[in-house]
Amino acid sequence: MSDGPAIDAAVNMKAASGDAPGYAFQHDVVRNLITRQARYPDIATSYDWYAALAFSVRDRMLARWAASTKTYAAKDVKVACYLSAEFLIGPQLGNNLLNLGMEAEARDAMRALGQNLDDLLAIEEEPGLGNGGLGRLAACYLDSLATLEIPAIGYGIRYEFGIFDQEIRDGWQVETTDKWLQKGNPWEIVRPDVSYYVGFGGSTQSETDAEGRLRVRWIPSRQVKGVACDMPMQGFNVNTCNVLRLWKSEAVESFDFQDFNAGEYYEAVEEKVVSETLSKVLYPNDEPEAGKRLRLAQQYFFVSCSLQDMLRLMDAKGTPIEHFADLFAAQLNDTHPSVAVAELMRLLIDERLLSWDAAWDITRRTLAYTNHTLLPEALETWSLPLFQSLLPRPLEIIFEINRRFLDDVRRAYPGDEARVKRMSLIDETGDRKVRMAHLATVGSHAVNGVAALHSDLLKQTVLHDFADMFPEHFLNVTNGVTPRRFLMLSNPGLAHLLDETIGDGWASDLARLDALAAHADDAAFHEAWLAIRRDNKAALAQRIRNTTGIDVDPNALFDIQVKRIHEYKRQHLNALYIVSLYRRVCRNPDLDTASRCFIFGGKAAPGYAMAKLIIRLITGIAEVVNNDATINGRMKVVFYPDFNVKNGHWIYPAADLSEQISTAGKEASGTGNMKFMMNGALTIGTLDGANVEIREEAGAENFYLFGLTAQQVEEVKRAGYRPAEYAQASDDLRDALDQIAQGRFSRGDKDMFRPLVDNLLQSDPFLVLADFADYVACQERVSEAWRDTRQWTRMSIMNTARSGKFSSDRAIREYCERIWKTRPVRIDLAQP
Repeated sequence: MSDGPAIDAAVNMKAASGDAPGYAFQHDVVRNLITRQARYPDIATSYDWYAALAFSVRDRMLARWAASTKTYAAKDVKVACYLSAEFLIGPQLGNNLLNLGMEAEARDAMRALGQNLDDLLAIEEEPGLGNGGLGRLAACYLDSLATLEIPAIGYGIRYEFGIFDQEIRDGWQVETTDKWLQKGNPWEIVRPDVSYYVGFGGSTQSETDAEGRLRVRWIPSRQVKGVACDMPMQGFNVNTCNVLRLWKSEAVESFDFQDFNAGEYYEAVEEKVVSETLSKVLYPNDEPEAGKRLRLAQQYFFVSCSLQDMLRLMDAKGTPIEHFADLFAAQLNDTHPSVAVAELMRLLIDERLLSWDAAWDITRRTLAYTNHTLLPEALETWSLPLFQSLLPRPLEIIFEINRRFLDDVRRAYPGDEARVKRMSLIDETGDRKVRMAHLATVGSHAVNGVAALHSDLLKQTVLHDFADMFPEHFLNVTNGVTPRRFLMLSNPGLAHLLDETIGDGWASDLARLDALAAHADDAAFHEAWLAIRRDNKAALAQRIRNTTGIDVDPNALFDIQVKRIHEYKRQHLNALYIVSLYRRVCRNPDLDTASRCFIFGGKAAPGYAMAKLIIRLITGIAEVVNNDATINGRMKVVFYPDFNVKNGHWIYPAADLSEQISTAGKEASGTGNMKFMMNGALTIGTLDGANVEIREEAGAENFYLFGLTAQQVEEVKRAGYRPAEYAQASDDLRDALDQIAQGRFSRGDKDMFRPLVDNLLQSDPFLVLADFADYVACQERVSEAWRDTRQWTRMSIMNTARSGKFSSDRAIREYCERIWKTRPVRIDLAQP
């Protein structure tokens, strides 16, 4: 019996006519409301309507997913597999409506059903499946892969609890649980039939097979089952719909009935509890030994499941194992998935019974490695005892890879044992460790950095010896961000103006923004540009008021620094400048300076005491400055809590000045800098990461440069850096530090910021004090330029016009052409 009449009746209760535009979509929404949410319209909650709308959009995506999957199975294609421990995909409903070209239809349909689309979009919980830029980059790349019609799979972990939600209580960061799944996830398709077993611990046994070959069998002490949870990834204005496959851990046997019958109730469920811990939470604090163990287990778990899945797909397609690397290109997003080198070898040698040489050839042709950091402490290492106890067989394989590799090094550099020691996959000093960056480099056919400067420094510093030995393996692919989410979706006013001015093709060919340069001096275009910016700033000001209670003036210069809180990103340099400016205004209330609203946002790792202290300093400064009547509102300081993708939609389009002030040579690339530029913000920054290329594209006259270069940073350190001398040489700097030390911004508590001040005066590892004077001088140039609205607007337009290089589409094309050797596959959507 059809349910059509009942649903038609329910739709007609809300909609005017069955012939009305969008009636079919309204029908689908009400059908999903009734059949999936078990609600009828009169009693449905806002969340019910959101879920019904999401399911209706997902249905249209899954038709495209089915067509994509069927095409990939039938054709000779190479699939790009992006292995990443993090995917910060952001809220999906608005993005999927945009990519399907359905936003107007959905808005009209929901209005006819008595609902407001914007209210429903605001309901969606953001999946917090990453810590920051690395996970956001991975999500941008999935968007671009689908948009460019590249067959692709993203592989990661389905964390039940993502990165913590951040609250600010009494000025301090407080972490609360991110319960993004508490109401379910309408975008997710759980596939119990796609599951794999992953072993841990135990021992290995060697034996000789019938052909006299040595074989090793791993006998794990316990196993965990990984179950696939899929999320469709829809391309923009194409039929391609790829998949993000996240692995959820489950117990192999979730309940031991024998233990239960014997009265051992806890033991009966213990295996289930322990096993499911693997995908319970994103990146635990890895300082305690238990945290390190869990993190390594998480990495191996998702890598093993992903590689087993690729082998299954190969078998299903009927491809011989020898052609595995012709079917798949697997990109290791930083060192987190680098255990894939050992695991793919294990699967090929132990499970598929290949020879070492054949397996090694397949492994190196399949894998490629993206390095994301030059900070030695961020290059993952694992102690041998930990690795041995958790992954005994993969460690044996790493030892054998190392033995063979070091033989090659000795042949290439006879007598150079110092080089051999530096290049070894095992750090033999102190507590012996496995060097995961070395493993990823040796086991991959390509190694790339993520900005031109970063790639050069990578070859000169942390991977210098490897670049000497394998120069042809090293290349650069500068990061990029998707203009669909970070311009079209988050800044619809500007997107509409771009459509009217240069046509709508820019969204999938961002280089077309270059045509904006012709309008940079057009007075009418300036007015339209400024009107959009005023609206964006007013919207952010309203959100700041609602979230923090702070009133800010949308006419002030919005000076914004939002990113993970870290000493090398130097939020405390910005804070010192604010203190010095505040002190100058206090001493001279008539000081002629531009009105500014300083906006910060970002999360500090729970165990990172100095980063959390920097947040407390910013909130302390805000407390004083915002309540000082003598300032008369000319300065406001805001710490916007819980910075994430969703909040970024409001922040990036409202920025006048983008703070990209990391110590030169420390930031691999950055992607926030690109999002700000794309939306018309001017950058104040050092020559670090992608800032170098942003300045080259925008033009030096449209970028505010300050600070030591990477080379100068090293020269200052080699000469013996003495930060206290910089404080003594600058009255403003000394005064700012004194004010902080004396408790001016900590309610009189002179001990609160002592660790921060002592660190700056005694060691200052990221040269905050060395760059302070130049930063202040640069900020003065910013204030002067802000007074000339016409010139500032021109610079803003030119930044957007020159941002085309920083599309993730360009980055993915480079990966496809230079590393993966993948080609687009057109998907035809067959009508049912």
